[in-house]
Amino acid sequence: MRRVLTGLGIVFLVLVLSGLAGVGYGAWVFTRPGPMPEARVIVVARGGEGRAFASLRDAGVFFGDSCTHAIFRIAVHLTRPDGALHAAELSFPAHASMQQVLFVLRHGKPIIHRLTIPEGRSSLQIAALLNDAPALEGTFIPPAEGDVMPLTYDYEWGMARQALLDRMQRAMTRTLARVWDGRQPDPAIPDPRTLLILASMIERETAVAQERPMVARVFLNRLHQGMRLQSDPSVVYGLNQGAGPLGHALSRADLTTPTPYNTYVIPGLPPGPICSPGLASLEAAAHPAEGDMLYFVANGGGGHDFAASLGEHNRHVSAFRARQAAQPER
Repeated sequence: MRRVLTGLGIVFLVLVLSGLAGVGYGAWVFTRPGPMPEARVIVVARGGEGRAFASLRDAGVFFGDSCTHAIFRIAVHLTRPDGALHAAELSFPAHASMQQVLFVLRHGKPIIHRLTIPEGRSSLQIAALLNDAPALEGTFIPPAEGDVMPLTYDYEWGMARQALLDRMQRAMTRTLARVWDGRQPDPAIPDPRTLLILASMIERETAVAQERPMVARVFLNRLHQGMRLQSDPSVVYGLNQGAGPLGHALSRADLTTPTPYNTYVIPGLPPGPICSPGLASLEAAAHPAEGDMLYFVANGGGGHDFAASLGEHNRHVSAFRARQAAQPER
């Protein structure tokens, strides 16, 4: 009997020592530095702890043995009160331990990406920017012309392209409503869409901030007098639907080609926007400058010369051509 008890005691002792050794080994694996030599941004896949471990192992954060995975599963279970694991694009420090990795998976801030939509881009160009943006997922319905507010938008890995586009369109809807509510009323601009169309033409005509209200005044004065708007950017849009520059200077044939956007041919404003205008152009359309200007022409210095009469305008054109002739390299 004594021998039996002694044997049981030895077995129990072995079990206890084995358990302690297992716990000690698990604690060592949990806290030991990992193999990743430098900090990295890693996309942790969706699908639970198994997919998370595979993502991190494949990225070199963990040793790839089955024992490490088993201890990771146990550690996730034991530390579950600390919070759920997040599938996201996260930054992990160099030689991160399993303990550090679990903290990042639960409390780390996802990497923020940014997509800038510059002022004056067409729907086609905005769609290309969305398609090329990294870390977005899925397809989207191309926006209607002028529907997107030019801004810089933050997003995280895995966001749907359509969801980001929806946010861009809501931003334009809110901005246009606010500008419309604070506008200077003008009978030529009866509704917000007309203001958007005018703003899109202003956006494409000049990049000089102080000129935008003056361009708005020229177009409004022409509308009031029943004159054709004769806007070159609207002609270009009618020819290529916003695909970009034509690749050549507008010809007489271009200016006489009938399209719904050729404001040398059609009366009034075109039927829709020709780009997505920024806030400054929207405000210029809502608050045009004062004056009787009817014409403007590039002055060769990045801006424009404005005129109230055709004679004055022709003198500006002659001066511009003279400057070009004197500086042929430009």
